[in-house]
Amino acid sequence: MTTKTRTNTVASAASTRPGQGFLSKLPVKIAVVVIVALWSLPTVGLLITSFRPQEAIATTGWWTVLTNPFAETWTLINYQNVLTANGMFDAFVNSLIVTIPATVIPITIAAFAAYAFAWIRFPGRTLLFAIVVGLLVIPLQMTLVPLLRVYNNLGLTGTFLGIWLAHTAFGLPLAIYLLYNYIAQLPKDLFESAYIDGASHFTAFTKLVLPLAVPAIAAFAIFQFLWVWNDLLVALVFLGTDSEVAVVTARLNELVGTKGQDWHVLTAGAFITMIFPLTVFLALQRYFVRGLLAGSVKG
Repeated sequence: MTTKTRTNTVASAASTRPGQGFLSKLPVKIAVVVIVALWSLPTVGLLITSFRPQEAIATTGWWTVLTNPFAETWTLINYQNVLTANGMFDAFVNSLIVTIPATVIPITIAAFAAYAFAWIRFPGRTLLFAIVVGLLVIPLQMTLVPLLRVYNNLGLTGTFLGIWLAHTAFGLPLAIYLLYNYIAQLPKDLFESAYIDGASHFTAFTKLVLPLAVPAIAAFAIFQFLWVWNDLLVALVFLGTDSEVAVVTARLNELVGTKGQDWHVLTAGAFITMIFPLTVFLALQRYFVRGLLAGSVKG
């Protein structure tokens, strides 16, 4: 080994010392910790507030508890008010009745549509797909009044079927676009081999596309479930405040009061309503990042 080669080897080893690598990544790690802390701060404040009595919430901020937490009066009354409120259990059931079909229906339709746009050649395919993409930029609020008029004429207002159709219509453009980006990147040879073996489009879709598109489907399922479960506007417009069909967000809105005098109930209600979305996210989190990256890299 020559002197020059030996010098380069030593220099290379010195430049990759563990201490130096840690110091070079230290600013990034500090930035991540700061961002996580800032992002988690409202949730921490909400959690602390949910265990404080109404009088303490009205007079002092939640951050005052941090100076002397043992001197604070903690209570479960907020959670008790939410759980024992009249009609709250029915509201949770109604939210599940609304959310599960409103998640499954658009995913099913979007999967078929995305496969058709990606692998079936038919007249007007490009124009139809452009219309679907264009629907992504239309504000939801613009469609509420015209759609409500149609629902009143058809007698769908205040029914679960009506809100299922509404959430399906609002979620379909994003679902089709997301699934199309994933399905269109599947190997072409895979489909050609299936078609040569006599497989129909339906067989290719059920046997090839669906198993391979699980990450993208799971990613959209998380988005749609969270959006429908936390929705208040669409639920109020198409279901109203009828106790028989009211969802949990509408029920919590009633508990707060018309003047917002009981807003402390929301702190406990927020964590109670967080149980189901958190369960769905933890169950599908391994597919989440893979689904988000669908269509972002070619090859």
